Amino acid sequence: MYSIIGGGICGLTTALAFEKLGIEYKLYEKAEELIPVGAGILLPPNALQVYDWLEILEDIKQKGSEMRRITLTKSDMSPLFDYIQDDIKEKYGFYSVSIHRWELQNILLQKIPKHKIHLNKSFASYKTSEKKVELFFHDGSKVETDYIIGADGIHSRIRKQLFPKSKIRYSGQTCWRGICDYKNISNEYQYRGIEMWGKELRFGITKIEKDKFYWFAVIKSKSNLKDNLLTIKSELSDTFNDFHPIVNHLIDKTSITNIIRSDLYDVNPMPNWYRGNICLIGDAAHATTPNMGQGGAQTIEDAYFLANAIKREQPDNVFNVFQKKRINKVNQIVKQSLMMGKIGHLKYFESLRSFIIKAIPSSLFKLRWRTVYKLG
Repeated sequence: MYSIIGGGICGLTTALAFEKLGIEYKLYEKAEELIPVGAGILLPPNALQVYDWLEILEDIKQKGSEMRRITLTKSDMSPLFDYIQDDIKEKYGFYSVSIHRWELQNILLQKIPKHKIHLNKSFASYKTSEKKVELFFHDGSKVETDYIIGADGIHSRIRKQLFPKSKIRYSGQTCWRGICDYKNISNEYQYRGIEMWGKELRFGITKIEKDKFYWFAVIKSKSNLKDNLLTIKSELSDTFNDFHPIVNHLIDKTSITNIIRSDLYDVNPMPNWYRGNICLIGDAAHATTPNMGQGGAQTIEDAYFLANAIKREQPDNVFNVFQKKRINKVNQIVKQSLMMGKIGHLKYFESLRSFIIKAIPSSLFKLRWRTVYKLG
């Protein structure tokens, strides 16, 4: 029996992969109920290949919006790099899809037998014996299991017990995410992801469903600061006042309740994700900053490769095979994403940065994305 800790995108995708392959599991989630939360999430072709295998791709397409084009611009939206991803569609069968995180979570929930999901189970600790593991929860209950799959996110309690010296790193950047209704928007914003780079500022937009847009705003900041809900919209508008007018239009149309603030962290890469009968996956093992749009995709890949390793390998070798398959690609993405965030927030040399980006052959950008989008 595999016990999955965490009912986010990673845990639910892992559960559905186990369901498909007939692997015994139970999923434990700390929330009393799973309700709509979060903002948008990008599902690039590597993630969509997994969801196609899990037979939920059409559900995702119906609830989300295709992103056929990626554009990096200056703050006034003059282009630095523009990539229409028809070659990606031809190679992998899909464009990327932007979707509300809750819509994806709900699609997954509908496909998993309800009796296998246990809510209001906040993980406290575990205790290992020769062959079994005991799980202890904050409500005083405990269960015995064969294996633990730690899918409990960047602040993973399992990771803290398993690898107490592991660390998360603050990137020095804070991000606001928002979702707003926007009808009759220009066609230039349809099926397209746009990220604008200014001086130490970034702003991105993409459509996530009919007449609904997701945006994010990133600045340099100290960590753990709080917003004044009465002034946050005006403060964001002032901060991004020099950007293209669409930025303040989106902020203005967003309800305060739909604006989420979060500091951007990653997990300092670790040499191992497992020990004995316990394995970390997703953000618990390798959380990355969101600058490459690959955080969710890499957790989804984890679910696919872990499930297939369990199905094909001897039990004592499963976690080793899984880690060897995944760790190099993931560590490269964590490193490159952190670097991209730093470049996007340079205080000086903004003009030089723009010149260099425009001078890089588009074929190199396209080759890099084709490599990232390859499942594996």
